[in-house]
Amino acid sequence: MYTKGKILVTGGAGFVGSHVVLELIKSGYPVVVLDNFANCQILPENQKPSSIKIVESMTDETVIFYNVDITERLQLINVFQEHDIEVVIHLAALRYIGESKALPVDYYHTNITGSCTLFQVMTEFKVKHLIFSSTSNVYGTPDYLPINESHPTGLQCRSPYERSKYLVEEILKDVCHSDEEWKVIALRYFTPSGAHEWGLLGEDTIKSPNSLFAHIAEVAMGARGELCIPCSKDQEQSGFIRDYTHVMDLATGHKNALMKLDDLRGWAAYNLGTGRAYSCVEVIDTFAKLSGKPIKYRLKPAPGVSSIEVIADTSLAQQELKWTAFKGIEDICRDTWNWYCNKHNTLK
Repeated sequence: MYTKGKILVTGGAGFVGSHVVLELIKSGYPVVVLDNFANCQILPENQKPSSIKIVESMTDETVIFYNVDITERLQLINVFQEHDIEVVIHLAALRYIGESKALPVDYYHTNITGSCTLFQVMTEFKVKHLIFSSTSNVYGTPDYLPINESHPTGLQCRSPYERSKYLVEEILKDVCHSDEEWKVIALRYFTPSGAHEWGLLGEDTIKSPNSLFAHIAEVAMGARGELCIPCSKDQEQSGFIRDYTHVMDLATGHKNALMKLDDLRGWAAYNLGTGRAYSCVEVIDTFAKLSGKPIKYRLKPAPGVSSIEVIADTSLAQQELKWTAFKGIEDICRDTWNWYCNKHNTLK
């Protein structure tokens, strides 16, 4: 377990990043956080994102934070000069599949050019230990289920976002092959969802939320009349089917990956999922039951909508990271609902 230097968390004010930072601080790790505010709610009086202020209130710790864009080399150099960084957890990225199709250059610039700039600065400062925030989308349309880490990647990626994550993985493989001092773990998330169980920390974005759980919560709160779910013709009774992973389980996965870096040689990738998939209808029914609110919805077959079912094989993470997802779909629904109610000061 790395304890000599600090852990730099890029994108640490985002949805997954803020929960990772919380888990690391609670576990006693010294953390430095950077984010560029591209997707964060900001508290103007102190120029820290609201998510970081919430983490500080939950831990009684002051978080070292920098407003830095990973594409800006000099800004990154300044952070590395000011702190003894030993490990980087790299979560900073643009992350919306639909948006990436409209803004491909922006996505490639941030996710690939920004990552390469970070890796160059890391090399200059001899920081060669990295945990990379990847995605199950690198598998594209799966050839088999459940998906293990041996499944081919990149061949059927359908968007600039997915391709950018795949390409960064390939870059990191090459980096490890070129220099045996590098140790890299890619964590492939399966649909991050939920919120912290206290209802204080969740997905607080300046963009319109695009997750299924966010839209369900909006209907439950009355902010949205009904939920319209595009689906393929062969899933018009159930909606798409996904393996949803609680964000706090993901946070624990990063902590476990830190401990794995000790005995790692080169590159490794691990799935972080539950091994259990749920349809949209199952999610909606569970959310309605736990919230006590009716969720009006309709499934609308639409051209071009994929019928892909996604399920993780997490046996490698269980064996080598000693990690298992403990929270299920009921926890995700309950914690999402608590977060939305607290965020909007609404009585449940």
